[in-house]
Amino acid sequence: MNASAASSRRPSATRPYRVAVLASGRGSNFSALLRAQQNASLPIELVAVLSDKPSAAVVERAREAGISTWAESAKGYASRADFDHALFSQLSAIQPDLIVCAGYMRIIGAEVLTPWTGRMINIHPSLLPKYPGLHTHRRALEAGDSEHGASVHFVTAELDGGPVIAQVRVPVLADDSEATLAARVLDREHPLLLATVAAMARGEIGLAKHAVEFKGQVLQRPLQLSQSNQWTR
Repeated sequence: MNASAASSRRPSATRPYRVAVLASGRGSNFSALLRAQQNASLPIELVAVLSDKPSAAVVERAREAGISTWAESAKGYASRADFDHALFSQLSAIQPDLIVCAGYMRIIGAEVLTPWTGRMINIHPSLLPKYPGLHTHRRALEAGDSEHGASVHFVTAELDGGPVIAQVRVPVLADDSEATLAARVLDREHPLLLATVAAMARGEIGLAKHAVEFKGQVLQRPLQLSQSNQWTR
């Protein structure tokens, strides 16, 4: 499959919007997607969970829900590239409409990413471009930020550097610790991810070259999710 075919795929009216999840940890965002699928508030079919941590809680949760899983440690492969190729060969066989990175803790090589341009998103706990990488809540507190939040972006080879689709913001309180701030952000991460995936399932969000489109218009800034879970610009 070439890059243009991957980026041009649109939701089909004849079958559910197929979503695969990459995750490395407990899987709270996966669980939010699963609940939304089960209560029919999100028009998707979760077709697989793939992980680099065979013992991760998200793998067990997926298996309990009857969702196909692939979980292997990268230590069993000769190189990072070999592991990436094994992972993405599984994804090529599954052919999801969308790949959601939800707490997937490995950097993915550009070679395997290219065919999935525009069909792979990541949720990150900061207001990108602030604080790519780890320890985002600590870094926000250390910087004295008055607000913090989460972002959903298209995945590129640059760490947390792909075009940002949407964000949600939370205030940083005077008595916040890293843990309390993380909990407040996580509480809003779930609605942000669900709203973004829903919009993609409806065909409202796409990637045109290096710009995000929403309902056919190029966004000048990321969509913002309000407290009432409505989009603002």
